[in-house]
Amino acid sequence: MTAVNRPLDATGLDEKPLGPPSAEPLDGDVLVRSRVDFANDDRTVVSGIWESEPGRSRWEFLTRGEIIHVVAGRMTVQRDGEAPVEVAAGTTAYFPIGWCGVWTVHERLRKVYVVYKS
Repeated sequence: MTAVNRPLDATGLDEKPLGPPSAEPLDGDVLVRSRVDFANDDRTVVSGIWESEPGRSRWEFLTRGEIIHVVAGRMTVQRDGEAPVEVAAGTTAYFPIGWCGVWTVHERLRKVYVVYKS
């Protein structure tokens, strides 16, 4: 089967507050919406669409990594001990296993993601 998603026209996103195990909000609640479009049998690879309202959150990719492509919005990511990097629509970013830092979403952000586990 070939799985296809159209992230700009995404529907059926489940809404909930951001929280563990994904990330820890730093400045109050952050509302997110998401949908899984693909997962392999052992869920070592999961992909879908994720959207976040503005806010700051701490991410620790200790047992998984993530590759994202932003299709709308803008955020700044700052790995611990490194300079901040802006990630905006049209940008692909890589968060390898071991990446820890802060994401600051400045405007509603929508991304396509692939989470992988070793």
